[in-house]
Amino acid sequence: MNTHTTALPDRTEVAIVGAGPTGLALAATLASAGVDFVLLDKLPEGANTSRAAVVHARTLEVLDGIGAAKPLIERGLRIERFTVRDGARQLLGISFAGLPTPYPFALMIPQYETEAVLLERLRELGGDVHRPYEVASVTQDDQGVTLTMTTGETLRAAWAVGADGMHSAVRTASGIGFTGGSYDESFALADLTMEWAPGRDEGSLLFSEAGLMVVVPLPRDRFRVVATVDEAPAEPDIAYMQGLLDACAPGQGRVTGITWSSRFRVHHRLADRFRAGRLLLAGDAAHVHSPAGGQGMNTGIQDGYVLGRALAEGRPETYEALRRPVARRVVSFTDRLTRLATSDAVAARTARTTVLPLLGRVPAFRTRVASELAELTYR
Repeated sequence: MNTHTTALPDRTEVAIVGAGPTGLALAATLASAGVDFVLLDKLPEGANTSRAAVVHARTLEVLDGIGAAKPLIERGLRIERFTVRDGARQLLGISFAGLPTPYPFALMIPQYETEAVLLERLRELGGDVHRPYEVASVTQDDQGVTLTMTTGETLRAAWAVGADGMHSAVRTASGIGFTGGSYDESFALADLTMEWAPGRDEGSLLFSEAGLMVVVPLPRDRFRVVATVDEAPAEPDIAYMQGLLDACAPGQGRVTGITWSSRFRVHHRLADRFRAGRLLLAGDAAHVHSPAGGQGMNTGIQDGYVLGRALAEGRPETYEALRRPVARRVVSFTDRLTRLATSDAVAARTARTTVLPLLGRVPAFRTRVASELAELTYR
């Protein structure tokens, strides 16, 4: 029995491997421009997990270009403030409200909702995802690329894009190196219902001797909590997450329920190149980094849009020059933030508790950090 949701054509202009936010954004951009493409994913359906939880201003600007910003905003929760705390003490307050953008806020929304909006928009534009198709091999020549599926079916394309994550089959086939390393700590994350003293109008990055914690509100009265630990359990439960809150933010939060939880390890890696001949990389296939700042999915969506425009306009050679410096900057920024937050060194603790409040009194510094988080400096 054929379990594939849509039949695989023989040829296309652009083959996209991976139907996460990056691949969907690329496909919608190509569809908007009338470029033929095939979007492949090895899963029988989209993953119904939360993962990324914020869409920043620059990403909303990009999504507006393909008609996806408005429906996404309707589903999400807007926050205008982000704070850095040491327990209950505020070290730094960052406001998005005055930023030069039509979207002066961070939109809090689970990743599966973002993917649903992008897929809906893609279908409105006449496209869809071909599932489940797993790529077994990718070969290229002067005229194009041949992708062979595990089923033995083949797809011929002028270009192939790896939007298939950290373990990208397209990147492996390209021979492009993926330089970097990983953090010693693991991360526990969960979507919770809880009483949280700072409230639902802001996101918080918490420094403590116990480690780094991020707490942000989500729609439907939930909170996303991400914390560094030596070794997180596979599925953190209420008691475990309460213990982390008590250690990182004593007396600030009381967990009342849990809707989803997981653990992961974080790498900081950057592809040596974003293109090898007719093979191109985008999203996590090209760069992975710490979740501090919520930059990962945002950078990938922007990759997809910029690459889609470059291919539609017949200038694929411009893509790497536009996007690799951005990815390098994001990897560096999130790495510095994570090391500052997780370091036990006296100098790092002093910087966190003494220098940050002083810098926070300087309006230009606050604006710069807000712009960096919102990715408006990457236009």
